[in-house]
Amino acid sequence: MRIYTKRGDAGETGLLDGSRVAKDHLRVAAYGDIDELSAVLGVARARARAGKLTALLHDLQRDLFALGAQLADPKARIGSRKVKAAITPQHIERLEQAIDAHEGRMPALKAFLLSGGSPLASLLHLARTVCRRAERTIVALSHEQKVDPLVLAYVNRLSDLLFVLARYENLRRGLPEERW
Repeated sequence: MRIYTKRGDAGETGLLDGSRVAKDHLRVAAYGDIDELSAVLGVARARARAGKLTALLHDLQRDLFALGAQLADPKARIGSRKVKAAITPQHIERLEQAIDAHEGRMPALKAFLLSGGSPLASLLHLARTVCRRAERTIVALSHEQKVDPLVLAYVNRLSDLLFVLARYENLRRGLPEERW
């Protein structure tokens, strides 16, 4: 199988239900934003030392593949056919547990913070902003077509987790938080 099909040369792409849409369709933009987020997480994972954070980032990337598959499926059938392609309430609970575990080790947040700090924390902040853009695109899509509410909840919670992970990484390295 070749990587190129030439079927997208006219600016269209295929969705999981076999339909074709323009490459600038909101659905394509939504799963494209999720793909970009996964790539940024991959860079962060490559920058992190092996351990709990790399495992968590790996799990998040796997979740994002499932989420992207759901977004690429306008008839919402993929999740029922492939368990690994469905975001569930348990995925969201896992994010909340990770947020709680990290937040419990940090001082309370009392101001807006400038993004930055260590290279890894900066990448996690970048991932957070890409995640927020993906969320905005998914919300725009949801105004036009049905989107699983768990997809929106997951992305919303994920951006919170990425913020907390960036803060925790700076704290772990002894770097001060720069207040705005």
